[in-house]
Amino acid sequence: MKALIIIDAQNEFSPQGERPVPGHTAIIEVIKNQADEFRAASLPIAWVRHFNKPTESPAFVPGTWGADFVDGLGPKEESKLEMEFQKNVYGAFTGSQIGAWLNDRGVGEVLIMGFYTHGCVSTTAREAIMADLVVFLDPEGTGACDMEHELLGRLSADEVRRSALLQLANMGAIIYSSAMA
Repeated sequence: MKALIIIDAQNEFSPQGERPVPGHTAIIEVIKNQADEFRAASLPIAWVRHFNKPTESPAFVPGTWGADFVDGLGPKEESKLEMEFQKNVYGAFTGSQIGAWLNDRGVGEVLIMGFYTHGCVSTTAREAIMADLVVFLDPEGTGACDMEHELLGRLSADEVRRSALLQLANMGAIIYSSAMA
């Protein structure tokens, strides 16, 4: 069975958030479409939400607009096939019951989407690979930010996203484009 894992589809990544991602609206539409398809097929959806630790930045603070799921996203209360998992680290499997939840449902494959491709999406994908799950990633359903370092130079958000996806593909993740389905 296949499950959808949606990583941090939260307001902080919107243009008004503390961590804006280029193309956020288009990425959210891809995520919404995949969630609708998984619901229509009666397949499980794991919704992952990040909260910063109290010593970290003012982004992703529990109870704030930025920490909320983007309007229209998040688990349907009446659904037995959808569950929210919370984290305060990059990987969704660390410190949560997502692995057991997927295992209890007989999940062997996961499609992972969300934010940041190079951070939480990448770490969760690596954890899923280590848990012997077949990992699919939809590039159109992930987003990153520009990065710059004084010694290493600068990468655009798209270059950061593509680099993270290339690394994951090299580790065995399958790159899947819903735009081509």
